[in-house]
Amino acid sequence: MVETLDETVDETLDETGALLPTRAVVLTDGKAGDELQCLGVAEALGLAPEIRRVRPRRPFAWLAPRGPIDPRERPGRPEGPLPEPYPDLVIASGRRAVPYLPALKRASDGRTFTAFLKDPRTGPSAADFVWVSEHDRLRGETVLATLTAPHRVTPARLAAARAAPDPRLAGLPGPRVAVLAGGDSRHHRFTDADQARLLADLARLAREDGARPMITASRRTPHALRAGLARLAAETGGFFWDGSGENPYVALLALADAIVVTADSTNMLGEAAASGAPVLVFAPTGGHRKFETLVSGLERQGVARPFRGRLEGTRYEPLDSTPVVAAALARAYRAHRAALGLPQTALGEPAETRGE
Repeated sequence: MVETLDETVDETLDETGALLPTRAVVLTDGKAGDELQCLGVAEALGLAPEIRRVRPRRPFAWLAPRGPIDPRERPGRPEGPLPEPYPDLVIASGRRAVPYLPALKRASDGRTFTAFLKDPRTGPSAADFVWVSEHDRLRGETVLATLTAPHRVTPARLAAARAAPDPRLAGLPGPRVAVLAGGDSRHHRFTDADQARLLADLARLAREDGARPMITASRRTPHALRAGLARLAAETGGFFWDGSGENPYVALLALADAIVVTADSTNMLGEAAASGAPVLVFAPTGGHRKFETLVSGLERQGVARPFRGRLEGTRYEPLDSTPVVAAALARAYRAHRAALGLPQTALGEPAETRGE
């Protein structure tokens, strides 16, 4: 865990008497999952960061995370991802972004505070603050581990979706069951048998429990499964998002009496756990220790259970790591500036919710 430095430091105020804003950057190679995690933490800190993306050429992309950065993208170059003036805070994720953090540290004479989300594979010294999932082995004084990953599904967004329900979903009778369908990945494969089992269990849920499915699929969802899910929604009086109109993802979580999630996405599992609705986990063929650790952890905390084609479980206090990660990062950031004698800048202090 990151320790708190308890000492008073000078503060720099603007003409209104408020702390000057923190200049923050989110740095990734553009992968949506990495970027969304970084944005979730930044927004929990009350920041509106600039989004920067690294695009190293070969062989530098191949050598990441341990190799040198692409000289074309070294800090300070106006056309690069990290031009001057250097930011106060960088929140980064993704293998290709790792080498840029020590380079920025050197270029800024240590003033820029660097945070990295997920295991950088180069040890805890990769950044001033590192967040990892509990399944990762990396630990250290500057490392924070939580069960679920940070995300952007905030209590405020869920409350807003409940206060003004999506008209496509508001008329569905209960119980309403959100279905978050993933797809084939490095660790999982949706075989024909898996697809048939998922569709049959969802049909049973509708038939025997009267559930109305509210379904969204991912880019990875096999075509046959996507078609089957759309057909199921039509046959049961549910909803299937076909990509048209506003993305109803948060609305699905907010309005669900239960959530069926496929076990191939740690992000979807963590976002579902932030809703407070029972999480029913469908496991396709394959697996990996990180998914097994997450699912078993959610089961121990009464959040999740296997999906067996029926409604199970009760509501619970939402489980959300985002404010926990943001609060730890904020303490480390302030300690860093205090140790260097730098003036403090405005940074939110999220209230830590249910601990992980």
